[in-house]
Amino acid sequence: MLFGEYHFHGVLEDEAILPPFKGSTFRGVFGWALKEVTCALKRQECPTCLLRRQCVYTRVFEPPPEAQPPGAPPPPHPFVIEPPLDARTQLAAGDHFDFTLLLFGPATRYLPYFVYAFQEMGKRGIGRKLNGRRARFRLFTVSSPAAGRVYSQEDHTLISGGSEELHLEVPDPGAPPVRELTLTLLTPLRLKFQNHLQAELPFHVLVRACLRRVSLLFTWFGEGEPRLDYKGLIARAQEVEVVRSSLHWFDWPRYSQRQEQAMLLGGLVGAITYQGNLGEYLPFLHFAEKVHLGKNTTFGLGKVRVSA
Repeated sequence: MLFGEYHFHGVLEDEAILPPFKGSTFRGVFGWALKEVTCALKRQECPTCLLRRQCVYTRVFEPPPEAQPPGAPPPPHPFVIEPPLDARTQLAAGDHFDFTLLLFGPATRYLPYFVYAFQEMGKRGIGRKLNGRRARFRLFTVSSPAAGRVYSQEDHTLISGGSEELHLEVPDPGAPPVRELTLTLLTPLRLKFQNHLQAELPFHVLVRACLRRVSLLFTWFGEGEPRLDYKGLIARAQEVEVVRSSLHWFDWPRYSQRQEQAMLLGGLVGAITYQGNLGEYLPFLHFAEKVHLGKNTTFGLGKVRVSA
């Protein structure tokens, strides 16, 4: 599966008032900006637009129903916005304003549109209005671990590339066994099991979420669903025990522009340590470190770190 990790570096031009967790703010303004810069028929609704199959915005945010094979689960969004983890709510003009964009599959080809959209986002402003306007920012550079700097504001050039093939790791049979690992939830994790959001994290629930993420991303954006022993992996995961946990539920408020109402999006934060036969699960957990887990990943939720 093609995978791109792009670090955007900008600077605020105005004082900004932002929520402690900034993911939903980024995602909302990004959606507006991308539609503004890519939509050819401004007055046409997306579901009835003649260009919806070729439109970058609909491919990213509103894929047409006819693109979904019969019986297949809905496609995940092909991007994740990782906002700054800085919990400050008030930032000054001149402060750094950095974030990361993750792209999956064909969406890696749309990087020029995304860079342009974030430039327009900076002109429109972000956060709560102060003195009648939102905080503007200027985008200076975009870089990728795979290709270095891919965009510079100085010369307005965008270098193609920065994406790489993301595969599931193959466990090393000669490696020593892994008996203990710690999972740290860097941003709230929202998982459903048996149609209910979970306030605890048994290992088999974590494994189910990893396998679901692997299956969906490779089905839609890779070479197809991997051939894995799903039932066996889940069954063996139920034998893994929790030995330490500081997990707790965290509710963070957000305002939905689309639904025009305030909402609470809760999730688990903290750390949890497991013991058992864990080696075969490391490839899935390391994959989750790169692509996030659970619901609302486009906001940056479900960012995890594994220590084994």
